[in-house]
Order: sequence, then C-alpha cells, then structure tokens
Amino acid sequence: MMEQYIIAIDGGTQSTKLAVFDTHGHEICSETVHLRPIHFYGDFRAEHPGDDLWESLKKACHGMFEKFTKDKKNIIGVGLCSIRCCRALIRADGNLASPVQSWMDLRLASPYQHEDDTVRYVTTSTGYLTHRLTGETKDTRSNYVGPWPMDPDTLAWYEKDEQFDAYTTPRKMLFDLVDPAAVLGTITDEASRATGIPAGVPVVSTANDKAVEGLGAGLVNDGTVLVSLGTYITSMMAGTASGPDAVNYWCNPGAVPGEFLYESSGIRRGMATVTWVKELLGSDIIAAAQERQLSPEAYMNVLAADVPVGCDGLYTVLNWLPHPARLHERGMMIGFNSTHKGPHMFRSVLEGIAMTMKNNAQAMCDEIGVPLTSIVVSGGGSNGELFMQIFADVFGVPAQRNVVNGSASMGAAICTALALGIYKDRQAAIDSMVRKRDTFTPVKENAARYNRINTKVYQHIVPATDDLLQKSHQIFNAT
Repeated sequence: MMEQYIIAIDGGTQSTKLAVFDTHGHEICSETVHLRPIHFYGDFRAEHPGDDLWESLKKACHGMFEKFTKDKKNIIGVGLCSIRCCRALIRADGNLASPVQSWMDLRLASPYQHEDDTVRYVTTSTGYLTHRLTGETKDTRSNYVGPWPMDPDTLAWYEKDEQFDAYTTPRKMLFDLVDPAAVLGTITDEASRATGIPAGVPVVSTANDKAVEGLGAGLVNDGTVLVSLGTYITSMMAGTASGPDAVNYWCNPGAVPGEFLYESSGIRRGMATVTWVKELLGSDIIAAAQERQLSPEAYMNVLAADVPVGCDGLYTVLNWLPHPARLHERGMMIGFNSTHKGPHMFRSVLEGIAMTMKNNAQAMCDEIGVPLTSIVVSGGGSNGELFMQIFADVFGVPAQRNVVNGSASMGAAICTALALGIYKDRQAAIDSMVRKRDTFTPVKENAARYNRINTKVYQHIVPATDDLLQKSHQIFNAT
C-alpha cells in the first residue's frame, strides 16, 4: 500500500517545530524555527513580537519541505498544536490587530476587554493559526484555559446570558468550537502558497499543548507521570473524570473527546533557566563546546556529571517568573561557597527542576490516591543523559524517554490519524505510533541522598524566605 504522511505542528513559547510522520509514527523529517524573544513590557505584559507564530510556521514549512523527499500528494493531513493560554486578537481580514498575548501576560488572568474597534475576533493561538491555514472561524474546544465564557463541564460556550455576559466578550467575536481529533477545514490556496502545504489537505484539531503531549507520550491511567520539559514545566497524569475541587492539581480537557488530563503545579520559564545559565557562563563555554563538536547544553551536561549529587549544598529555586497571585516570588541560588563554579550552577538548576517537579507530582498523586510508579520525560531536555538520571534518582522510580521525545508533535500526528480513521481509538494509535527509547533506573545511594536533601532542606527554602521576599517586594513596588 502507498505510504501516507502526516504533518504535525508543535508551536511552543520559544520555537515552532514541524515534523512529518508516516502513519506508523516514524519521523521522516523535521524543522525547528526559533521564535523571537517574548516582549516583556509595562505591568507584566508579555507578547510574541510582530506576527511571529505565523511567520515562524511559514519558515518552518519551507525548511521542512527542503528535507522532505517524498511525494507531497501522499500528505493526508495536518495536525495543529500550539501554545495554550494565549490570546489572539484578529481583524476582519484575518491579520492580527495586535501581537499575540503570551501565557505569561497578566492580562490573560482576566476576561477580554474590548478596547480596539479593529478587533473582529478573539481566539487562542490554535484558533488564529486555524484561520490562517483554512480561513475557518473554528477552534478546538480543548485549548480554552483561563477566563473564557465556557461551561467547564460541556466545553461549550455558556448558553445562559447572565453567565456568558459576565465574561464581556460578545458571542459574534468568538470562534465555533469543535472536538479534538476533528477536521477543522482544509488548506486554502493562499495558505498553500505561503507554506508549501498542498491545498485541500485537511487540518485537524488537537487540544491544549500539554494534553497533546500526554497523548504523544503514550500516557495511560496506570500511575505513570509525564514530566514535560518546556518553557513551562509541569507533570501530568491521565484521568477519567473531572476534578473541579482539587487542591494540588487541576483538570484539563484531554486530546480525545471524553478524556481528562490531571496536571500538577509547574515551573514558569523552567527550561529558559537552563538557557539563562548557559548564557551567563558566556562565550568560553560555547567555544569549548564547538571544539568538541557538542552543543553548549550537551557540553554542560558532560561537565556537570562530575559534580557531586547535591552540588555540595548549592540549591536553585526556580521562581524566575512569579505567579500572578504571588508577585513577590523570586528565583534564588542559595548555598554558594568558594568551590562552586559554572558546572555546579548548571547541575543545581537541573536538580532544582527535578526536586520541584517531584514534590508537585507527589502532591498530585497523593490527592488522587494513586501511587507514583514511573515517569516519562518529554521535551528537548530529556536528550541529556545526566538530566534523565537525575530525574530517576530524585523521583526514585524508573524514568523513561521515547524515540520521539517531542511528544506534542507525536500527539498532533495521533490526533490526525484518529480524525482520518487510520486507527479506531486512542490505544490502537499509541500502540502503533509511540515507541520507548530507553529507561533510567534510580541509583540507590543517589536516590537516598536526594530524598534527604529534598525533605530536610529543599522543601523548606521557599517557606523560610517568603517573608523576606514579601518585604523586598514592598520596598521596590511601593506606590
């Protein structure tokens, strides 16, 4: 039978990645385009400069097709996944009225306020890109996270006027909603000229990016936790019911109808901290990495592997971007002495990420009443052997990574395969398309030391410093 191909779009905070898969989950080729840095300004406003999401998508398409040696006629669908918790304001002609508001923008904590009469539609990142690709005013109902006039049980716009009107957004400005793993529309002639994707190819809805990652990682309801390493780091579990009263996790729509995803508290600007340390250490690290034909991150992993477990008492707290309700939060490195150098700082960040997510994931599992049995780690950070071993040691359970560790792209491909009837259900698609790469087993001595560090020191740093940081915030933010 003639091989068929799926284009998977994985739009993140720092980059747009496109990958082509066959229907058995093998990646044929891919292309990643880095986004411009988020524009932070004013009172905690954060935007994607210009029309960066669409421009990066077009550029990634052209780069991908330069590598794609197969026949474009065999491309059967496009799976669209993009960042959640973003707000896009669109003019009647389909262009942006203003830059897309990032999930880090405090305006997204409140319902949309109409201030610009050129705005015709208010939607998400997936809605905007759907409109660009297909011309349709449709969006997945599973990517609306935050203050939208949506019924949390039905995932439909509120029908009662008093409930809907409380969100101040007229219905005529909102897109129509479809289920995940459904066809949104087809590539228009204009979009085909811009991207190179053949006109008429179906574009398929997915969900919020974390739910798509869960699907692409093969997450099932068996006590396995997925740790997603991105600009926002979180841990997730598959669920079967909504949990509106949960304390240590919240419930998201899944990437297939009727599915739920439980998500713990996370780390804002998480993997961006790794980038920050690399940049802080300067050009010497980059030059030394180039001499060894390694990426700077891979070289730092090599250096940090020689640093003892616990970094000789150097701890990193990853509150670089405060939660909107706790604006006094700050990131910290605490415990320096004269022996600490760049590799200690790098490893301390990795350990801080792992311990924070261990604590968050454990709180979620304890509340749900499910033992944490194993973890899957996804995202580019999982390519580091050291980071994977730290996760296994800190969590004290086996840590797995998959062949395709960009789980959101795989999840987008699975959604497309389901929408087009390639597989009968979620599990059949996972069985055929998701493959394990390897598993890291905890080192007993390391796991014991991390447990002591975490329970006796690390968990107590934020409570011990919170009062001081609140006083500091008052000094620098006095009115």
